[in-house]
Order: sequence, then structure tokens, then C-alpha cells
Amino acid sequence: MEAPSSRLPASPGAPLKLAARRDSSAGEADSDSTREIKRHFRVCRFIMETGVKLGMRSVPVATACVLYHRFFKRVNLAAYEPYLVAMSCLYLAGKVEEQHIRTRDIINVSHRYFNSGSAPLECDKEFWDLRDSVVQCELVILRQLNFQVSFEHPHKYLLHYLLSVKSLVNRHAWYRTPVAETSWALLRDFYHGAMCIHHTAQHIAIAMVYLAINSYGVELPDGEKQWWQVLCDDVTKADIDAVISDLLQLYDMEAKCI
Repeated sequence: MEAPSSRLPASPGAPLKLAARRDSSAGEADSDSTREIKRHFRVCRFIMETGVKLGMRSVPVATACVLYHRFFKRVNLAAYEPYLVAMSCLYLAGKVEEQHIRTRDIINVSHRYFNSGSAPLECDKEFWDLRDSVVQCELVILRQLNFQVSFEHPHKYLLHYLLSVKSLVNRHAWYRTPVAETSWALLRDFYHGAMCIHHTAQHIAIAMVYLAINSYGVELPDGEKQWWQVLCDDVTKADIDAVISDLLQLYDMEAKCI
């Protein structure tokens, strides 16, 4: 059930109006569902790039993406400005993960994202209206998610799995192939799609290592169990394949969004 007084203006500020124009020209022949998926992909790319420019760590950025995906799982995309929601998700994620980001910084970085080379916004009525919209939207997100905004991410599991796999692999083979770097990059990409909220954290982490290892042909010693069964006893090959399939579909979506 939608919270009372939770409607937000569809275009609260100039940067967001430009964002809407940027997205509206792509994929007009696509179905509504495909257009929505592409829109969410682009907005999550905005979250990632803005988070980097704000100096946010990987976990707060991941939390912002999960907040965004969970919010739009509950509400209609047409009822809310997705880039405003994304800005509020960055703001809220900073609080949740104890890396507080000022609303002014979020607004200015977002403004530069859509208006390359422009000066920071003046503290005029437009700025304060946009700031109020970001804060109001944060409350809407909290109500829609029933204030459940703490999530278990795959990052700590991925670190543990990589250290475990490293101990099983020939030292020279490990340093010749960027398995660790690739695994982290794959995990970052995974948050561009809503599938990051459909799989468990352990299964995502195992699948990222599995895909990276197989991409570089790294061989692990045989045993009674597969290496991924030793690291995570409740994961199956079907679980790993499902995560990888979702990621590959996301890369196909990325190619269509360029």
C-alpha cells in the first residue's frame, strides 16, 4: 500500500529534466518492459558514476543501487522521477553505511553529470527546491521499504572466497591472471540490474569468482567436492548458472543502451 503524501513532482529540477530528455530518445520501438529495464540500467549507471565522483566506497554505492531497485519493485516507474530517486538513494545509503554525503554535493555532482562543464548551482530557489525534493524523496523511500534499509552484500563473501581460491591456485598462475580484479568488476556491474535483489549474497559472490576463473582458464585442484561447494555448502551449479545468465543478459542490455 502506498504511503500517504508520497507523490513527487516528475521533474523537480533542471538537471533531472535534461535526464528525462536524454533517456526519451532511446528505444522507442521497444516494449514498455524493455524500456523500463533500459531506463533502470541508465539510472544505476548514474548512481555508480556519481558515487565514484562523490568518493563513496563500494558498499554504500551498492546499497544505493539496492535501495533504488527495491523501491521501484514496489512502485510504478511513471509515478516517480527515477533520477531524483537515485539522488535520494545515494543520500540515504551514505547514512545507512556511515559515509555521510552532503545533499549539496550530491546535487552539484548530479548537475555536472547532466550539464558537463557547468558551474555549481547557486543557492537560489531552484537549488533549495531540488534539495527539498531529495529530502522528501528519502522519506518516501523509507516508507515504501518499511524502513528496512540494511542489506547483506556479497562483498565480504567475495573477499573471503578470493582469498580461499588464491590459496588453492598456483602462485604464478594467480598473479598472471586478474581473477580478483575481474571478480570485483563483475560484482560492480551486477548492481546495474534488479537481479542483485533476487539472488543471495553468497551465491552472487561464488558466481563472480566462478565466471572470472573460467574466463581465464585457471585450474583448481580436484577433490571430493567442487571448490565452490566447499566454500558455500548450499549453492548448486544451477544457482551459479542463474546468476551468470542474469549478468550476461545485463551485458546484452548494456550494448543496446549505448
